[in-house]
Amino acid sequence: MECAICQTRRPRRFCPGVRGDICSLCCGTEREVTVACPLDCEFLREGRRHEKAPAPDIAAFPNRDIEIPETLLRANEPLLTFLSLTIFHTAMQVPGVADGDVLEALDGLVRTYRTLESGVYYESRPNNPLAGSIFAAVQGALAEYRSSEQQELGMTKTRDADVLGLLVFLQHFALYRVNGRRRGRAFLDALREFHPPAPEPSGPSPSSVILR
Repeated sequence: MECAICQTRRPRRFCPGVRGDICSLCCGTEREVTVACPLDCEFLREGRRHEKAPAPDIAAFPNRDIEIPETLLRANEPLLTFLSLTIFHTAMQVPGVADGDVLEALDGLVRTYRTLESGVYYESRPNNPLAGSIFAAVQGALAEYRSSEQQELGMTKTRDADVLGLLVFLQHFALYRVNGRRRGRAFLDALREFHPPAPEPSGPSPSSVILR
């Protein structure tokens, strides 16, 4: 039997990304490069623990002129959680989405919200359909979030400037976590660590769920 990737060396492990047995070398070199690895793959997770990603050049991060004080994050923690969950869930539902697509979507969202500061709204939706799906999901989720505020409070307290700051925070966090691999999803994996799946209920499912 030969490795399903190089077809030369003897396979050592089963790869759920190619649904075949591969050698250790191909697992290390092709992981998240030519192979779309499931986030729960034990070998991917082991590789994450030992992977040394390129050090990010923070000085080269975009939108550094936008201040992101800790008070902004604390005051808008529910919205930040809501945005990151929207990005993560959408990425998991759209096949092929990688960190690069998320970054492209965040760039378009930041550009869009920057125009609101100038008073001339212009939507910078990415041409990339994968990034576009995340862009549209975040825009739709924000509209629903504000609609819920309006119904519950009689007003919308979420300011465009705050949304912009949170989007830039997520953009910088993503740039800090990406590993440089073409199909890398280290940032999405980090979001999954922050938002682990809820445990299955042991009793009957509730008829309604109230989110605060």
